[in-house]
Formats: sequence, structure tokens, C-alpha cells
Amino acid sequence: MVVLAVITGLSSKAQYVQPERDDTVRLMAKTPFDTSYARAALAKGTGTIKGVAFQRTKNGYGMKVGKPIYARNSKILLFPVTPYFLEFLELKKKENPKKLKFAYLSKEAWFFRLEAISNSAGEFTFPDMKPGKYYLECVLNWSTTGSYNRYTGTGYNNYGGSTNYYTREYYTRSHSDLLSKFVEITEEGQVLEIKLK
Repeated sequence: MVVLAVITGLSSKAQYVQPERDDTVRLMAKTPFDTSYARAALAKGTGTIKGVAFQRTKNGYGMKVGKPIYARNSKILLFPVTPYFLEFLELKKKENPKKLKFAYLSKEAWFFRLEAISNSAGEFTFPDMKPGKYYLECVLNWSTTGSYNRYTGTGYNNYGGSTNYYTREYYTRSHSDLLSKFVEITEEGQVLEIKLK
């Protein structure tokens, strides 16, 4: 009983705890973020951005085929295009998850955005927009299912013949696609219709 108490006490309070390694390379934009420009870009206007967010599946040759997969009830993000944001997007191209290299958006830049939720047909709207350039993005999560015949064994008969036995196996694969697009409202009152794919 005493030995168990001593072992338990030692395991819960060690004299030294090895800190976790943080090998993540954080890529941050060096251009200062202009909050006044971003605030003015997201002020109320009379323009409207309407769109549909979707993706088509690709076959084994990389060709887009089949029916569109709509971004149902998905969050669409809209950012004003600023020099800071353009530099951030360039840094995203240098990301390498295998080497723990990621681009990060500052808290200020993340704060200045608009969000919309799409309907079941992938349609979304950003009303009351001012003329200007904007960047839209949406993460589309979807899955594919399929089946294959898994070999389970071989049976032999009395005459030297054999029969292979298979079982039908089903699988599901999860996918995640980033849909993004640059758009521009050129004048007040404009209704811009886009396809976010």
C-alpha cells in the first residue's frame, strides 16, 4: 500500500517536465496592416455580391466531371484586398505542412472580414458592399463512398480445384477543398454574380 502511494506520488509531480518542442515556422506578413483602409472598405454601400459556392469532382486524370458538389450551409469569408492581405496570400503559397511551415494572418486582419452562410444550394449573398476589391474563400468539406472486393481466403475441393472467396468492403473518403476568388465591385449599386469554385 505504501509503495503504491509512493509510485503514484512520483508520477504526478515530477521534478522536471520536458517542454514540448515547437518546430513550427510561422510566416507573417511584414507589410503593416492598415486598419482605417480596411474599416472604410467594409463600410456600408449599395453594391451586392451574390454567388454560388461549389466544386466538381475530378476523375483519375484530373478532369472535372460529374455533378457539382455545393457548399451547403458553409461559411463564406470576405476580406478587403489590402497590401498586407496580398502579401499574406503570397506567403500561403510557401506553406509546407510536412516542414511545419505555415502562414498566419494577424488578429487585426482577421477581425476585418465579413461572413455569410450559404443555403442548401450553395447560394450566398453579401449585401451593402462598397466599390472595391475583395477576396472570398470557403472551405468545402465533402466525402466519397465506394466499395471493393476484399480477398478472404481460398477453398479447395476433392478434385484439386480451388475457389477464391471475397467479401464486399465499403469505405468513405473525406475531402476538403479551399474555394477562393478575387472579385471587384466597380460602382455603387452594382449586383455582382459570381461562381466560387
